[in-house]
Amino acid sequence: MLIDREAAAEYVLEKRFPLRLAPQMPGVWALWQRAKTLEWDPETDVPWERLELEWYSAEQILAARMYWSRRTWGEYGAIAESPALLLRFCLENRVPDLRFFFTIRTQEEGRHAEASWLMADRLGGYFPQPRNPPTVSSVGTHGVRRMAFDPDTSLEAIFASLVCAAEEILIDVFKATIHKATNPAVRRLMELILRDEVRHIAFGWECLEAWAPGFTPPTIRNIEQAVTTMIENVEFRGYRNLWLAIEGGSATPEEIEADRIACDAGLGGSTPEDEMAVFPEFLARIRTRMAPWGVKLPSFEHPKLGRV
Repeated sequence: MLIDREAAAEYVLEKRFPLRLAPQMPGVWALWQRAKTLEWDPETDVPWERLELEWYSAEQILAARMYWSRRTWGEYGAIAESPALLLRFCLENRVPDLRFFFTIRTQEEGRHAEASWLMADRLGGYFPQPRNPPTVSSVGTHGVRRMAFDPDTSLEAIFASLVCAAEEILIDVFKATIHKATNPAVRRLMELILRDEVRHIAFGWECLEAWAPGFTPPTIRNIEQAVTTMIENVEFRGYRNLWLAIEGGSATPEEIEADRIACDAGLGGSTPEDEMAVFPEFLARIRTRMAPWGVKLPSFEHPKLGRV
């Protein structure tokens, strides 16, 4: 097959040059600069000597191992998502501020995975997969991340669903339960992760606020669909917390109760009661924040949360 070189050259336009690297989004640039001053080392910045496992029962330690192992699995997805979005920024020739920030975000998510793995390992051993194989369908689900290379999903929708909404509920739960982490090593690790995640959330909202004046009706519908997908197909399938899974039967009672047992022991995690208080507040807040853009999220039905 002969290739018309002139036609091909016209179709595949070179967009990389000239490289314009000057800051164009001051808020994002400031977040990137701040991130560079707040690096931490999971090996040395967590007081591991204060883990003191002799104070805990075998059941509590096992539950904490399961909780921190599952947190590690979740961070693996974030590690894959960050470079995927970096490629998307390049393909769409987005401003350099996004690429700078997401480069360091990739590093931070890798640090969170390493730290979560270390916690599980020092509690007695990291679990590389769920103890009950069908549970993979819950903890391994994050369809939103596949949107990174979906040309029918706008970057704005990816930010709204993944960078903002999905991360927002995570830090809401951390904020609501960090005081329960009475173990000094666990408490410090949660504080360090939370500090990074707050910055990730600020980045997402900063971008959406900047882009909002240019939102078209199709973009708004795209955002609504992506956020709805994240809630129904990710949160409500137990990705972050197994007890939320609507399609029950895959996780064992031991896996489902792990968060509560670990939380009650002060070793991380949250309880269903924590989630029931936080989740409706989270939805109300993102609805309010997105409403000025014309985004209208539907009501959601959940057998344990009710209508939210």
